[in-house]
Formats: sequence, C-alpha cells, structure tokens
Amino acid sequence: QVQLVESGGGSVQSGGSLRLSCVVSGYTYSKYCMAWFRQAPGKEREGVASIDSDGSTSYVDSVKGRFTISQDNAKNTLYLQMNSLKPEDTAMYYCTADPEGPYYSGGYYCLLTPVGYDYWGQGTQVTVSS
Repeated sequence: QVQLVESGGGSVQSGGSLRLSCVVSGYTYSKYCMAWFRQAPGKEREGVASIDSDGSTSYVDSVKGRFTISQDNAKNTLYLQMNSLKPEDTAMYYCTADPEGPYYSGGYYCLLTPVGYDYWGQGTQVTVSS
C-alpha cells in the first residue's frame, strides 16, 4: 500500500522560506515521476514542480528561481524548498507520485498536470501573509 505523508507547511511572511517534506512508503517503482501540486480555495489544482527517477526537474514558471524540488532516496523522502514566498503561493500543497512516468516527447518529461498521478498525500497548508 502506497502512502505519502507531507509535513513542513505553516504560516510565514512574504519573503520567507519553508521546506516541505513528503515521506513515501510502499512505493517500489524504479522509474517514476514525483511532484508537488498546490490548490488555493476556488482554484484548480496546479502542478508546481516535478522530479523523475533520474533527478531531472521541471517547474511552473511562477516558481522558477524560488522553489527547488529534490529527493533523498535513502530516506524515501521528497522535498520542496520554497524561498522568497509570496502571498499568491498560499495554498494546500500536495505530494504525488506517477509510476508510469516519465513520458517521451523528444526527451523524457514528467507532467505538471494531475493526469497520471495515481498516489496523493493529504496535503500540508502553506499561508504567506503580506
């Protein structure tokens, strides 16, 4: 049984930093995509950052240069380092895994849409005040 458990959310002021963690258990795929998504009230779930089993990363334009996704395979943990936080980053953040990825399209890529992500954590709330 695959389980993803997020932690590290909280309330910070604009310009602050947080590091989210996601501990993964029961997941034994050698090739995969993992990602962080977020969802603000009244908005659609948005892909923030992804990483594949080889360590290749991708980011939505709004967080490039501020957020960093990483993984520690020895600890079965996915991270999202968030710096220079803005009020518009306020959302529930979800960790997710896609055992079918990455996908080939001129190179191998992980998607930043929810399609294909079969496993989801419960989420951790991030609130950024101005």
